[in-house]
Amino acid sequence: MFHMFKSGACLTRDVGVGWRSVATSLNYDRIRRLVHGILAGDRGALSRAITLVESTKREHHLESREILSQVLYETARKDTVPPKTFRVGITGPPGAGKSTLIEALGKHLTAQNKKVGVLAIDPSSAVSGGSLLGDKTRMMDLSTSPNAFIRPSPTRGVLGGVSAYTFDVLCLTEAAGFDITLIETVGVGQSETVVGDIADVLCLVVPPGGGDQLQGIKKGIVEVADLVAVNKADGPFLHAARNTAKDYRDALHLLRPRSDDWTPEVVLVSAIENKSIDKLWEKLEEFQKVMNKKGIIEARRRHRRSEWLWSQLKEELITCVIQEEPLVHALLEKLRAKVILGEMTPRAAAEEIVQQMIKK
Repeated sequence: MFHMFKSGACLTRDVGVGWRSVATSLNYDRIRRLVHGILAGDRGALSRAITLVESTKREHHLESREILSQVLYETARKDTVPPKTFRVGITGPPGAGKSTLIEALGKHLTAQNKKVGVLAIDPSSAVSGGSLLGDKTRMMDLSTSPNAFIRPSPTRGVLGGVSAYTFDVLCLTEAAGFDITLIETVGVGQSETVVGDIADVLCLVVPPGGGDQLQGIKKGIVEVADLVAVNKADGPFLHAARNTAKDYRDALHLLRPRSDDWTPEVVLVSAIENKSIDKLWEKLEEFQKVMNKKGIIEARRRHRRSEWLWSQLKEELITCVIQEEPLVHALLEKLRAKVILGEMTPRAAAEEIVQQMIKK
């Protein structure tokens, strides 16, 4: 028997009896169906659950929390050390061919009967707040495979190349049996180093470009990259790709690696011609074996969970306290007007709001 509690409500499952809800208005019938579907590997149930996770509606937010609690309870009992799942972060500048490479790698893995999840993070418009979410259209072949699951997600203004809900979506995807997850970020830059804190391994994808291209990449992302894949190493670009690979090898020698147990490597690949995709996966697998043997992947995951807690705590405080407490909300609007007019600094306004929250 196990229980889940949320604001005075609980979901209980008794062995041999089934599910029952207590003192709640949440849609527990839907929760039950989605949890069972996710644990059975149903991609439709997984998609619907992720939609609830990413929804801005309060009731959907509460339902998604119940689903995650139930799913994590079940998967925690089956977790192994080292973990069987593998999280691969894919980042790189626009035009590097990240989506094409992910599809090629995904097809390579599904051909080996591996289950692959793809979390493609799309940038949200600063004007409308919307996202194109077009990665499924760029991975048509992979999206038809029963062993693959592709989910585009909006960033909604979150820096770091990841979505605000990436961690939750990742948990659900792995619970559905997708043991390899490819996480594609929105682009490359100083802030995209955050994906290195979510993924087990970070692969930086770059196009042929020589020294000029290297200068255009922020040092921060190169420092946290565990592997560099020089894409488009084919046809007339092959010579330039080899030069780019040399530039990155030289640069990596000057940087301290993320771990003393792994030296970052550079691999030449052609996603469009499906060349050396197997070699890229061999390097990724090698990384997984080395780091699992040392217990580093599990140790990093535990640290990330703690860090993600603080990140989510900040978000919940803003949502639940500032937006739902009338007095605090009124003070926020008053101080925001002063900040806009330049009559008050953002830090001073924030401190005053915190003081009001503490008094309550």
